[in-house]
Amino acid sequence: MSAPRATHHRLGVLLALTGLLALAGCGSAGVYADTPVPSPSRTATTAPSPSPSTSAPACANPLASYAPAATDPLATPAGSTMARIKARGRLIAGVSADTLLLGARNPVSGRIEGFDISMLQAVSTALFGSPDHIELKVITAGQRIPSLLDGSVDIVARAFTINCDRWQKVAFSTEYYRAGQKVLVPLGSTARSMGDLKGKRVCAPNSSTSMDKLRTFAGVIPVGSDTHTGCLVLFQQGKVDAITGDDTVLAGLVAQDPYARVVGSAFTAEPYGLGISQAHPDLVRYVNAVLEKMRTDGQWAAAYNTWLRAALGPAPTPPAPVYGRQP
Repeated sequence: MSAPRATHHRLGVLLALTGLLALAGCGSAGVYADTPVPSPSRTATTAPSPSPSTSAPACANPLASYAPAATDPLATPAGSTMARIKARGRLIAGVSADTLLLGARNPVSGRIEGFDISMLQAVSTALFGSPDHIELKVITAGQRIPSLLDGSVDIVARAFTINCDRWQKVAFSTEYYRAGQKVLVPLGSTARSMGDLKGKRVCAPNSSTSMDKLRTFAGVIPVGSDTHTGCLVLFQQGKVDAITGDDTVLAGLVAQDPYARVVGSAFTAEPYGLGISQAHPDLVRYVNAVLEKMRTDGQWAAAYNTWLRAALGPAPTPPAPVYGRQP
């Protein structure tokens, strides 16, 4: 390895480790005390989470979610999940702090920001009239579902792919972004696809759809990490040969490492939704009303242009909502 390349690796690892250290704490859009949040089973007005084997919603179409209320869809009736969140004074959200462009801690301001965070800010604005009534809890990909099941967060915005298996445990909003899985390799690599990486070590986060898909490629050696930033550290240390993940996530990694590039076409479709407990279909309906407003009033396009346009090109048409799911 040449001296400039070695220096680059040392600097890159330091940058990536900075992101990992952010996972040790939790960021918030406002300043809040660490108040324990009751789990759904302790709240008299909330039903317990459905049993996945007996009462989870059917999943003929994983993109189908609960339609917003027909009348006054952004109302917060007494006794509703939204009313309880308003009484608490903040929305509690599970997010990433090291996924550049989607949810990452700004090293200057210390605030977590990105496209996923913009979705949460719109929900906060609808509930409180301000985007800053959010407590952001930093979680790994593997903690997304457990955080919703134990009631420690109200909502998850963390590049969360909607699929039928996950609908057996949690509920989702309508799709707010369509990503696709690709592969990141060193700048000088001749690989153009996963098929070119047989015998190579490829990293993806544990408990992610990226890892699930990675394991289907014969001859490739899967290597797991808690986060994509962890994969970037391994990549820069030479411990893995490539990284696979959503194009949105890989674009953020390339922005941190000029010696890496994303190659090939997307080989999966990754529809992102906001995760919510199955015990709170009223909150799902409310969030879907917020997303519908964002699609039509320009908020969605503004968020895309702020965070993703430079890396992924001009804004596409927002994903159309699909409704029809029944609790």
